Amino acid sequence: MNTPTIASPTRDLLGECPLWDIRDQCLYWVDSKAPLVRRLHLATGARTEWRVSGDVGSIALTESGRILMALEDGFHLLDTATGASRLVAKVAHSGPRIRMNDGRTDRQGRFVAGSLVMGRHDKDGAFYRLEKDGSVTLLIPGIALANSTCFSPDGRTMYYTDSFSDTVNAVDYDPASGRIGTPRALMNTRPQGSAPDGATVDAQGCLWVALVQAGKLGQYAPDGRVMQVLDVPTPYPSCPCFGGPDLDILFVTSLSNTGNLMKTDHPDGGALFAFHGLGVKGLPEVRFDDGALA
Repeated sequence: MNTPTIASPTRDLLGECPLWDIRDQCLYWVDSKAPLVRRLHLATGARTEWRVSGDVGSIALTESGRILMALEDGFHLLDTATGASRLVAKVAHSGPRIRMNDGRTDRQGRFVAGSLVMGRHDKDGAFYRLEKDGSVTLLIPGIALANSTCFSPDGRTMYYTDSFSDTVNAVDYDPASGRIGTPRALMNTRPQGSAPDGATVDAQGCLWVALVQAGKLGQYAPDGRVMQVLDVPTPYPSCPCFGGPDLDILFVTSLSNTGNLMKTDHPDGGALFAFHGLGVKGLPEVRFDDGALA
């Protein structure tokens, strides 16, 4: 039985998007609703946080050491030395009350993030890609709640979900051009009791998906078969990532109050958890190539 430990004394309203930085051996994640970007140095326990200008859906590491953020209106860069941030690319949402949500860099260092339609289930959102030159490409329209963004180890498959569909999709992804094929359903997580939330891929190409409504974490084979389901000791786990010196610790964020339907008084709601000894390793997080961005 794998029982995770609590990795940080902090508690998030809406913990999301954990990322391990192999350069500094630290973990970044966000509290979307606080709104904060957090950092934990695992070896020392030292913690740093930066308050940002609005709900932060996801983040990416960059080559320069800045943090790329998907905020409500588009993509912003956070200078961790000064705490200052600025807009680098605006996203033209197709309707009102839409903000950016889950995202991940592809294997070539471009940032793919989707949007969230707030307060309704209309499919006015989309997945977008921030290119290295700062331009924005529309990838996949017709999304209500973007999640599970991640890439196969070879970068040739992108995974994603509209969480309201209960289905994680796979789509062919050309690493050089970034062109995508026709999306196909990979698996439905409702049999495990939940819609899919955040996800990551391990070194063998298996998907690890937060089953937010079930308090569990699922491991799925590249063909969508269920391999194992782990209990997370909090009602609402939200997103996993691999980290640690050997990339063999599975970190999982969670939530305590989204400001909407999901709320818990559980003492470990919003905690950051760490699974040890799973016998699985992850891949180094790809950094966004921000050399062309001032």
